[in-house]
Parts: sequence; C-alpha cells; structure tokens
Amino acid sequence: MPELPEVETTLRGIEPHLAGRKIVGVVVRQAQLRWPIPDDLSAQLAGREILACFRRAKYLLFALPNGHLLIHLGMSGSLRLTSESDPGRHDHVDIVLDSGKILRYHDPRRFGAVLWLDGPVSEHRLFAHLGPEPLLEDFDERRLFVLSRGRKTPVKTFIMDNQVVVGVGNIYANEALFMAGIKPLAMAGGVSRQRYARLTLAIKQVLEKAIAEGGTTLKDFVGGDGKPGYFQQQLNVYGRTGEACVKCDGVLKEVKIAGRSSVFCARCQR
Repeated sequence: MPELPEVETTLRGIEPHLAGRKIVGVVVRQAQLRWPIPDDLSAQLAGREILACFRRAKYLLFALPNGHLLIHLGMSGSLRLTSESDPGRHDHVDIVLDSGKILRYHDPRRFGAVLWLDGPVSEHRLFAHLGPEPLLEDFDERRLFVLSRGRKTPVKTFIMDNQVVVGVGNIYANEALFMAGIKPLAMAGGVSRQRYARLTLAIKQVLEKAIAEGGTTLKDFVGGDGKPGYFQQQLNVYGRTGEACVKCDGVLKEVKIAGRSSVFCARCQR
C-alpha cells in the first residue's frame, strides 16, 4: 500500500505539471472504486483551472475554483502523467489537461478513491478527526507523551493511529522504532517522554529519508514519473526477519501486532 512517503513522492512528481493548468476533459472507465466516483465529476472538473496541489495524510487534493478533487491510491493505485491515449486494463480515470498531458489513475485492486469535495476540506468526514502531519512542528514528543498516558496498547499500534499522527504506516513504524531503540510491543503508556522525544525525531528522519529516496517499492508502487522508489534498499528491519541486526549482529525477530508484521532486535530495542 502506498504510504505517506509514496504519496508525497507522487505529489512532488505531478504538481509542477498540474498547478495552473486547465482541465479540458475527464474520462471515467470504471466508477466502482472503494466509493463510487460521483456521476457529476466531469461537470465539476471540465474547463476549470487547477489552482494548487497538496497532500493531507495519504490523500492527494487538487484545489479548483469550485471545490477539491480528492484522490486516494488505496492498496495498489498510482497516478502517472502520460501523453498516450491508449489506456491499459486497470487505467480507470483520465484527467486531460490543456497541455496535452493526461493524469491517469491506475488501480488494479480498485481500493482507491476519486471523489469531489465541495465544502471545506478540514470539515469533511475523512479529515475531521485526523492528527497532525508528522513532518510539521505541531507533531512533537509532548503530543505523544500526553496522548499515551494510560494507554495499554503497543507503542507501534499507538503511533500508527491516524488520530495520534497521520502517515506512520507499517514499514516506517518498524524503522522508526528501531532507530529510537524502542520495542514495538512496549506499552505506549509506559514509554517515557525522553524516549518519545527520540521516537518523534526518528519518525521524522525515517519519513524524510524515504521521501528523498522516492518511497519504498515492495510490490508495484511507482511515482508520478513511473519510476520506483528506492528506500527499500535502506530498510534496517522491515522484511529482514532472521537476518543480522545492522547495529549488534543479533538475529532480527518478528511478531504480529494487530495482524501486521513487526520486525525488531531484542538487544537494541527495549
């Protein structure tokens, strides 16, 4: 599933080609995604200028004079800029620009979304209860420490809660906890403020590094330019069960937490 770094990578790849451009046409080949594509999507978009492109959590948003286009990549979605008119089997939506380019939404599993928002983004049901962005200043150790008090849930589950902070997906939670030296099964309410300070910094560093490397390609993610991400080559724990720890040469172990793979070093993480 594309996580925050992959979505940010996509945004940075397509934004220079979209902002200030006018949409001249919309083609919907498959409307049945996670939620049905609105019947009036073409009427809302056609003839209007894209004023800005931005990301909130794992949602891509495109501001138009009359509202916002929302795109979520789901489990297997991607957005690519192309000049090719012939779509593939899983190319469900084309947004045709006045530059001659096409923004093409591709999604084999169809768990993504293409929606129209005509009200304030922050008040929409998908955004109203989201926590802060992890790379902004309002995400800090104080927030994690205060919200974690009394919580008897694993710290890994805690930092993956979108109401606590958005965008810390499974891969990056594994990596940040390793960097901070915190065992993923440690109870969130028992982690000290000092350790949350290390974890906050680790989350920011891991996500920033992943974005710089274009995200992580574990299955079929590609960015807006069609290229894969390369952060997988720098993963310290995720996907490395049974291998040697890069810090102490101990054997990396794996447990399941809320059904998700959690890889850690029992020596380095406590």
